[in-house]
Amino acid sequence: MIELKNISKSFGKHNVINNVSAIFEKGKVNFIIGRSGSGKSVLTKCTVGLLEPDEGHVFYDGRDFTAMNRRQRKEIRKEIGMLFQGGALFDSMTVEENIKFPLKMFSDMDDEAMSSRVADCLTRVELEGHGDKYPGELSGGMQKRVGIARAISMNPKYLFCDEPNSGLDPQTAIVIDNLIVDITREYGMTTVVVSHDMNSVIEASDTIHFIHEGEIAFKGDNAEMMVSDSETLNDFIYASKLMRKLRDKAK
Repeated sequence: MIELKNISKSFGKHNVINNVSAIFEKGKVNFIIGRSGSGKSVLTKCTVGLLEPDEGHVFYDGRDFTAMNRRQRKEIRKEIGMLFQGGALFDSMTVEENIKFPLKMFSDMDDEAMSSRVADCLTRVELEGHGDKYPGELSGGMQKRVGIARAISMNPKYLFCDEPNSGLDPQTAIVIDNLIVDITREYGMTTVVVSHDMNSVIEASDTIHFIHEGEIAFKGDNAEMMVSDSETLNDFIYASKLMRKLRDKAK
């Protein structure tokens, strides 16, 4: 479980995050949604320590990450997997080398153990036999699956996904959504997904946190979201005709 307590963050006079509290539950896919510029990415960066909050605390299973020094935070970061929006794969490295990268950085495994772990991760994302290829030889969906394999290589307790379906066709996006849900359940991870893709929210979310102008404007699940009376939330999620049809059906 990850808990945020009263997180605030400003840049100069611009207040981006204002007194945000949230709980991201273990074994569930927890979505953070909102318009561009709403503060969801800044909140995530404060959660993983890429930015320091001006106020508030971040707890990983009761451990106050905000109060830790660099050495203590490094131990927590070993438990965190990251799936970046653009994949962030190293073009000059093979698929196997990309997945090995965090193992070399943060584990004490020998090369044989790392190779075995890479093989397990590739099997889990259904990319057996692709370890010697380079990212440029793979489709966008396959690159995202490599990113997931790398993210789970350290067997993390916590998984952060930044716009995991960005640039993917709808069918491939569903594959990625299902994979994120499956590995969350399988590994019992606390998964946090930052997205504005409502199809993914409908397909993959267990809990939803809607951020508007730096504050949590809604917390709940799919069913609660679909019938919410929040005008701000409805303006966001029912921007398409499809979503309006789903709302009418839910009611």
